[in-house]
Amino acid sequence: MISDLLVLLKNTVNEHLTASSGWRGPVPDQGPVVFLDSEKVDSLDLKLGAVTLLLVNLEEDHTLRPADPFRSTLADGTTQRVQPAIQMNAYVLFAARFKDYEQGLRCISLILQFFQGHRVLDHVSTPAMSDRIEKLTMELLTLPLSEQNQLWGVLRSSYQPSLLYKVRMVVFRDEDGLVAPQISEPMQRIHQ
Repeated sequence: MISDLLVLLKNTVNEHLTASSGWRGPVPDQGPVVFLDSEKVDSLDLKLGAVTLLLVNLEEDHTLRPADPFRSTLADGTTQRVQPAIQMNAYVLFAARFKDYEQGLRCISLILQFFQGHRVLDHVSTPAMSDRIEKLTMELLTLPLSEQNQLWGVLRSSYQPSLLYKVRMVVFRDEDGLVAPQISEPMQRIHQ
């Protein structure tokens, strides 16, 4: 599912960049936003003439948990025992590396404008979204300079014009739950 998320973001931003500016990436059939493609494992090698999209962190979001996370009710009313859904936040970085500094800034600005107007990506606004993803909320993060320095230090690269987004609510669900006997609510038993 994480790969579905990153491919969706890359393709959606590529469509926007090519439609809004007619700009193409360094390879004709490849858009301006690319994934890392390097044999180096000890340092980050951002592609020159493109915006590189990379996952910099994942975290579990504990804020929205159901009362009984081990129970799921199916459409036919039967109850299923499942492992609790894991709600994830993905931190993604768009980093522009161009010989012409102004072109990198222009790409970053277009990406910022796109997500400002499309903070929520769902099946209506983004038909290519996988059925396994319900919706995504894009939240721009502005790191203090010290944390930016740490991030680029961990990536072992010099700073490039970039945007860091927190992508909320990538949900991993237990698709293979066990069918359990119908569970009656405690309040119903008291009144019987």
